[in-house]
Amino acid sequence: MSVILGIDIGGSGIKGAPVDTRTGKLTAERHRIPTPEGAAPEEVKRVVAQLVEHFGLPGPVGVTFPGIVQRGHTLSAANVHPDWVGLNADALFTDATGHEVHLINDADAAGLAEARFGAGQGETGSVLVLTFGTGIGSALVHDGVLVPNTELGHLWLRDKHAETWASDRARERDDLNWKQWSKRASTYLHHLELLFSPELFIIGGGVSKKADKWREHLKAERTRVVPAQLLNEAGIIGAAMMAAGSAPALTAQLDEPAAPSPARRAPRKTSG
Repeated sequence: MSVILGIDIGGSGIKGAPVDTRTGKLTAERHRIPTPEGAAPEEVKRVVAQLVEHFGLPGPVGVTFPGIVQRGHTLSAANVHPDWVGLNADALFTDATGHEVHLINDADAAGLAEARFGAGQGETGSVLVLTFGTGIGSALVHDGVLVPNTELGHLWLRDKHAETWASDRARERDDLNWKQWSKRASTYLHHLELLFSPELFIIGGGVSKKADKWREHLKAERTRVVPAQLLNEAGIIGAAMMAAGSAPALTAQLDEPAAPSPARRAPRKTSG
């Protein structure tokens, strides 16, 4: 089965579409339902079930989640209801929909999609996909294999928490023009370059729709920097890939879940 339903849980909307996982193309128009206020598990579960019913596809379903996901369990809840922490979300959605559901971190989903079908297609070595929006999501892909849950938006740049200082929300909050924001984002890329030496940075999230505003200003020291190509479809495509078994690093994980933390840990400072 190559056409799989992908669902992307976002802060303002939950979107779904069937995806041909051989080509990365949506086979029908996206359907969007507003995210319930507070994003509690029971409320989000109902929306996911509505989307599954709307499309009526057989087979597994892939769903993104804005937090740490390990073996189907959601282990952090930075921007959603705290009841998600420690929840077996795969089982929650599977019971609600009657379909086998597989969860993946939202930035990881976008990274998989961009690496396979977008700006990283055909690239070898390490590719870092960064989504600049409310925060900064990250996905590290090496030779097409995902290293999940990197959470690199929570690095510290000396005394500055990366996503608090360099996200798209920070640009709007601090009333920065695109050149000023690019200077901050470039500092962040330089730090990641020292840690990971990627072959390519792919810049996604909300800022990818305005690449003409920042492309000439956002620079790394030695790594190529390109805008993401799949835009708002990346999460849906990556979720479908996960459900289709197209994410080998994830399917190779151990069966037992890691012990959940009560909440997202405070970011740890790193040198730089």
